[in-house]
Amino acid sequence: MVNQVNDYIKSLNWGSKTDLRSKNIKYYNSFATFKDAHTISLDNGKGKKEEVSAKYILIACGGRPTYGDVPGVKECCISSDDIFWTKKAPGKTLVIGASYIALECAGFIAGFGFDVTVMVRSILLRGFDQDIADMIGAYMQKHGVNFAREMVPSKYEKTADGKVKVFVKDKEYGVFDTVLVAIGRTGCAGQLNVEAAGLSYNPKTGKLDVNDNDQTSVPNIFAIGDVCEGKPELTPVAIQAGRMLTRRLFAESTKKMDYTDIATTVFTPIEYGCVGYSEDEAKEKIGKSRIKVYHCTAQPLEWNLNSERKDDMGYMKLIVDKDEKEKVVGVHILGPNAGEIIQGLSVAIRCGVTKEHFDDCVGIHPTYAESYTTMTEEKTENSALPTKGGC
Repeated sequence: MVNQVNDYIKSLNWGSKTDLRSKNIKYYNSFATFKDAHTISLDNGKGKKEEVSAKYILIACGGRPTYGDVPGVKECCISSDDIFWTKKAPGKTLVIGASYIALECAGFIAGFGFDVTVMVRSILLRGFDQDIADMIGAYMQKHGVNFAREMVPSKYEKTADGKVKVFVKDKEYGVFDTVLVAIGRTGCAGQLNVEAAGLSYNPKTGKLDVNDNDQTSVPNIFAIGDVCEGKPELTPVAIQAGRMLTRRLFAESTKKMDYTDIATTVFTPIEYGCVGYSEDEAKEKIGKSRIKVYHCTAQPLEWNLNSERKDDMGYMKLIVDKDEKEKVVGVHILGPNAGEIIQGLSVAIRCGVTKEHFDDCVGIHPTYAESYTTMTEEKTENSALPTKGGC
């Protein structure tokens, strides 16, 4: 699998280089730093150094995994960037963190049959809907992923046979073949000597502030993607922002990137797709009295026919604004192919879909997503989850 993943990445890189060449765009495989607001210094790491000047400069350097400052972390641990470059199987693995990257990595490593534990400081999937985050944790635990709750490592040490000894509160917690740290990512602005261009960045996050035109405090310098404060850390977001910025700069467009209502999917062993507000966000930003939540559990037909899956359930949630004719402000789905489903529903959200639109839609039977068209149960403050087939 490692070879296949790397071959695929190499094919993407080659395709991008070929595409640039076909459009007469010169590609420099070099490390770039600012000399001034219009000049970049390039170092290819092989002794060749040069400078390039431009009217406009776009920073799109992304971010890198954050390791933290626990003693021994860089000597003993790997990141999600490293997992597909390892020369041996991960073996008994400890994943540090509760982000979507942490849970995705834990899920696929466990799927290969390895012993996996996720060490969680507080909650899973901060920033996502917490009802569903808890369901993902329960599902993963049921299917073989262990969780060490309310723990943080205090030290890592290499053993004589190359394994990693992990300490919590300075007491030995366990010994692992692989420790993967996935506690977040840091923007790369701090590596670019941005001060020479008159820019400043947040040293804690490694990111730059930009306005709604993706413009930094220096008018000719723009930034998109993970290096920007407060923007979704998703590759398609950066791609779309780059396209729209290019059109504004060179094709007389005035259309700006809309960073709201961007759909995303967490590719855990049971997929979670969402667009719009989580329940907590909706209550905070719109007002608790205006929010109504419809929800249901549902089971894909193929799970019901599988003896190993027939007790598993998926879950769906619609969050609506009662004062706006039950306009849907959040859609959430936990189940197979959630990413495929939420992609279509994200278009509906951007078009202002209401609960009535869902109710008037004829479902496709027997599909998992048809449950959105028959959802009637309202979620109350203390209500339990609907029973099987609760739509």
